Amino acid sequence: MREVRIPSFAKINLRLDILGKRADGYHELRTIFQTVSLHDELRLRPSKSSEISLTIQGNEELAREPVKKNLAYRAVEALRNELKIRRGVELELHKTIPSGGGLGGGSSNAAAALFGYLQLTGRQLPMAVLLELAASLGADVPIFLFGGRALGAGRGDEVYPLPDIAKLVLLIVAPRDIRVPTSDAFRWLNAPLRNAATLTKLVADPKLWEFCALSWSAQGNGLSNDFEKPVFKRYNRLDRIKRVLLQKGAAEASLAGSGSAVFGVFPSPTMARRAAVGFPHDLTFVCETISRDRYLRAVKGARVVR
Repeated sequence: MREVRIPSFAKINLRLDILGKRADGYHELRTIFQTVSLHDELRLRPSKSSEISLTIQGNEELAREPVKKNLAYRAVEALRNELKIRRGVELELHKTIPSGGGLGGGSSNAAAALFGYLQLTGRQLPMAVLLELAASLGADVPIFLFGGRALGAGRGDEVYPLPDIAKLVLLIVAPRDIRVPTSDAFRWLNAPLRNAATLTKLVADPKLWEFCALSWSAQGNGLSNDFEKPVFKRYNRLDRIKRVLLQKGAAEASLAGSGSAVFGVFPSPTMARRAAVGFPHDLTFVCETISRDRYLRAVKGARVVR
């Protein structure tokens, strides 16, 4: 039986600025996304039935949740409706990216499902249609249609690809006992409510866009995340993890997205592996940033096995 196997990469945020809360209840933000080599794997196979089935390995908690809530399932369901395909499909998700760490695992799974299902069926869709489907699934899903480094604006769902940076070696530390729901992290921000006129003025301010145009490097002073203050206030250990990463040789360190994972930028994989030994009770991943070209070759050139 034909099977498509596609990697589903994680992301970090090199910078994340919250401009304020909008009248619609969402937050206006500016962020720089960066995809990294840490990944899940999604496998897709044709089914003899007309249903979508999903099995999950590597994350028991996620496997117990209703399948129709899973973003990979919802992505395939949305694509089937768009393409008017009735034939069923079997999804098999092998999880490595920890949930609740701010690494975008669920959103990445959704994008992988979009790419994988198109490859499985031999169909194509314009990027504009894929972007609309991705944004309907979640604010972070569109970034995973591009990969590499990109600016996220609005709720994060407006994506503008940026030039790639030199490859960085990372150590990601994800505590086993701490999960930070994104909704909680936003609630803790206490961001000021902005009216439409004020937000328009803020968005148009060139100073707020300067960081988007500048090249970011490990030697630069680019890492910044507005979620750190409220999240660290509630979880002091995340602040300690950041400080330990710096003590163990990280050039810079930051909360990944809305948390709870924390990452450090290291001079070499060897130094990153040595630092990982200092976190015996946490999940640790030595990985690297990946360019847009490498990302797209991986997700669009997914393995097909028979």
